[in-house]
Amino acid sequence: MADDLKFIKASKKGDYKSIYEHNLDVFSDSPDFEWTFEDIKKEVQDGWELFSVMSGQIIIAALFFRQDDDCLLTKNTALKMDFQGAGHSHRIKEFFEEVARERGLARVYHYCGIDNFRMYSLNESHGYKKTDRKLGPGGTVVEWMKPLK
Repeated sequence: MADDLKFIKASKKGDYKSIYEHNLDVFSDSPDFEWTFEDIKKEVQDGWELFSVMSGQIIIAALFFRQDDDCLLTKNTALKMDFQGAGHSHRIKEFFEEVARERGLARVYHYCGIDNFRMYSLNESHGYKKTDRKLGPGGTVVEWMKPLK
């Protein structure tokens, strides 16, 4: 059940390592994110906040967000396969929007792989609109934006 999720901020390198090791087998081939310990540390050094998404004692996804002026920039790994289809992705979207509202931000941007059609559908169902920006090597990362009211 999606309501059972906990979002735990990673606050030290040991937390980063734990998230990395718990998800290595699941996310190492994710097209949306380079899943190496060095890449994770670099993301955090670049100002991204790292959270684990927990269902009980199991890390089922990792997410990143960073404030940029009046916007919240967001991205996340895929959910572990056994946890897909239970509403957890919707709860992650709601979490991002809650953070943005608590900070009084005007917009949320989300980034995903150009071929991640499940995320396209999820973004659209939450009122995000795809922008014209393509990022990453070869323009393979798509930017989505949702204004907050």
